[in-house]
Amino acid sequence: MSETRHEEKLEKWARKGKPGSEPVAAATVILLRDTDTGLETLMLRRNSKIAFGGMWVFPGGRVDDEDRAGMAADDDLGAARCAAVREAQEESGLDISDANLAPLSHWTPPAITPRRFLTWFFVAPAPATQVVIDDGEIKDHAWMSIREALDRRDRTEIELAPPTFVTLQWLANHGSVSEATAAANAREPEFFETRIAVSDTGPIALWQGDAGYDNSDATAPGARHRLSMRKSAWSYERDF
Repeated sequence: MSETRHEEKLEKWARKGKPGSEPVAAATVILLRDTDTGLETLMLRRNSKIAFGGMWVFPGGRVDDEDRAGMAADDDLGAARCAAVREAQEESGLDISDANLAPLSHWTPPAITPRRFLTWFFVAPAPATQVVIDDGEIKDHAWMSIREALDRRDRTEIELAPPTFVTLQWLANHGSVSEATAAANAREPEFFETRIAVSDTGPIALWQGDAGYDNSDATAPGARHRLSMRKSAWSYERDF
């Protein structure tokens, strides 16, 4: 686990208010499997010396030039699909089919983030083969139930990024791989553009629909669409 937790970094960046780096395209894939005790997802722990170091993440990474080969210049979703398939194989050794990828969401990080990745999230069933990590970018892996992943974060046993946490909250509403993939395929992908507000209890991530979103004001009364990142527990609120 990194020495400085992600929420502390977010608060530090928000207080400085400096613009971050130019964003780059990325993709991640939420690999799911059914078990006797319920739905599980594959989580990978990133090397502490690289971006998102020490965090537990879904397989994924930046979109490379090879992912765009033969595609229209503006086909960002198609390139992200290729990247998701490639990254899943490179990071976990699992071969997945592009046809099985269901687009779930797209995430734009706060403008203050030093390293910014515009990331497509896909849902897909995991193949029934053994996970093999590279022991380079990825240092560990685990199949976790959705509740286990969320509870381990609140016990500070693992560190998650806000998009991962919110995605796990969405998965918690679905009991099987078929149910989760059908739900993803039945809706339009949701776009999240994160803004960070500072509070006495820790940073708060705000998204469209929150009353405080336009001014990054967590105290504004009204509708809620936010993630309060207290050290003891994170709380996702959504009124619509």
